[in-house]
Amino acid sequence: MSALKEKLETDLSAAMKARDDVRTRTLRMALTAVKNEEVAGKRSRELSDDDVVKVLTREAKKRREAATAFGDAGRAEQAQAERDEGAVLEEYLPAQLSDTELKALVADAIAETGAAGPRAMGQVMKVVNPKVAGRAEGGRVAAEVKRQLAE
Repeated sequence: MSALKEKLETDLSAAMKARDDVRTRTLRMALTAVKNEEVAGKRSRELSDDDVVKVLTREAKKRREAATAFGDAGRAEQAQAERDEGAVLEEYLPAQLSDTELKALVADAIAETGAAGPRAMGQVMKVVNPKVAGRAEGGRVAAEVKRQLAE
């Protein structure tokens, strides 16, 4: 079992004992998503820590999008609940890259590939994505690559 999945299960037990509803609800949802990912596909498999991080990143993104949607619909209470769940998930994710760090990684990838112009975006993304791995959202990375290639 991956260390991260074990930590989620341990923290879920602690949250249940402490009667922390938000944390309990969020960790249950996260573990369900992890277990669903394990049994998806032709045969079940054990997820690595990297795979668990990908699942948690996807769940955190869902929370951000739902919070925005609820906020836009004037449902502040539900928006806050989604933000609270997102905050719990963030604790289990690697620290996000700052804009400066992301710019540097993208600039290095462009130099490494010798890419020029917007058509080379795919080339650059192939090099940048493994280096970023869960520390920045794909849309943010793509926007930075596009911006630097347009210069």
